[in-house]
Amino acid sequence: MADAPSGPGTPRRRLHRPAPRALAAAWSWRGRLATAAWRPLPDVVIIGAQRSGTTSLFDWLAGHPDVAPSCTKEVHYFDRFHANGPRWYRAHFAARLPGGRGRLGLEATPVMLLHPLAPARAAEELPASTRFVALLREPAERAVSQYWHSRRIGAEDQPLARALALEDERLAGQEAVVAGGGESFAFRNFSYRARGRYAEQLRRWFAHVEPARVLVMESERLFRGGEGPAAVLEWLGLRPMAGAFPATNEAPRSGRQDPGVLEELRRYFAPYNDELAELLGTRFWAG
Repeated sequence: MADAPSGPGTPRRRLHRPAPRALAAAWSWRGRLATAAWRPLPDVVIIGAQRSGTTSLFDWLAGHPDVAPSCTKEVHYFDRFHANGPRWYRAHFAARLPGGRGRLGLEATPVMLLHPLAPARAAEELPASTRFVALLREPAERAVSQYWHSRRIGAEDQPLARALALEDERLAGQEAVVAGGGESFAFRNFSYRARGRYAEQLRRWFAHVEPARVLVMESERLFRGGEGPAAVLEWLGLRPMAGAFPATNEAPRSGRQDPGVLEELRRYFAPYNDELAELLGTRFWAG
């Protein structure tokens, strides 16, 4: 074989080396996998609902001196990456030496509230001491917020009213796909009404996890500050923490909103909110 041409004017072959940051991340991940046995499963999992303040709660709790957050907020083990196995999941958490005391392990994957397989998987693989937090935002406002989030990430290209009208068609058969272990873009991104039918999702969780292990809270309580955030800390057995509760991960809205759409959504959700009140023995969004 002839030698490759060389000399003046000959383009040099560029060597593609991993960037130092990517290389460091790869070695860090290898180290996490190698020490997975010393990385305990989480003590607290924020399971949803999407667009209900889960990022704000995760970020706020992650700043507590007695909390050790996962290395990435949304691990997605119990929904999308379950086939990666428990060693992969453990690698996301802080190491704890044998016999040593550690901080409260935390992760947050909001789709877990909706995902049909997540409750049974979590109940089987997590310790009986693990607790779960379900933040529930007023469902009409939550649906609109999800729509603008989907627009921002490029998943949605339809106007709001049209996207809502298309939901049933887009989601037809998709839950069965997910329940069979498959992936569904539509299930993740177009479930505007489906994610707000909270009672059916909580019943699925309560069938596998004792209700006493699940804190169900109006997300609006958190953002009012004061007793809402304090109630979360008390339920988790964490000491009080100074500082206001943050509002992060807001989805910007690039157009005017038809108030009629929001009112239509509220009428749609009224019976589902009644169902939730019956399940929990208390009514959310009463005001």
